[in-house]
Amino acid sequence: MEWILLGVIVLLLLWLVVVYNRLVALRQTVGQSWADIEVQLKQRHDLIPNLVETVKGYAAHERGTLEAVIQARNSATQAHTPEAASAAEGRLSGALSRLFALAEAYPDLKANTNFTALQGELSALETKIAAARRFFNNAVAEFNAAIQSIPAVFFAGTMGFRPANFFELEAAERAAVQTPPQVKF
Repeated sequence: MEWILLGVIVLLLLWLVVVYNRLVALRQTVGQSWADIEVQLKQRHDLIPNLVETVKGYAAHERGTLEAVIQARNSATQAHTPEAASAAEGRLSGALSRLFALAEAYPDLKANTNFTALQGELSALETKIAAARRFFNNAVAEFNAAIQSIPAVFFAGTMGFRPANFFELEAAERAAVQTPPQVKF
């Protein structure tokens, strides 16, 4: 009888170790996928000053738009959590869409090879960021489901596992994506 009880205890401990290790692996996947997003966002942030400098030569009197882009970029570089990054990146996307709308008013700028190359690079980065965001949100969903499912729900909180937050589009960014910019001459 003692051997059976000991066997059950050992199996229970092994089972807890397996569940715990799975939660740790899922949490690491969330962390790694966030790091991947940060890399893509840094590349995006690094392109923006070059883009602004290119636009300055053609639309110097559009100072407010250029300053809004730089201010949004600086704010975005300071965001290090999914929540803060979501808000900051939403503002940055809005400012960039205004900058690209501004470019429509300046045919010489639109024809500038440096501007079009930067715009193309930024567009490619946006695609990579969207893919990284989807991967991150999938990892968050899987992690959150795991810590909220039986049996992990009974001990995940006491072992330090807290639900992770999604990297979501802010309302302003959603509106910018759904509404094309209007150009007036």
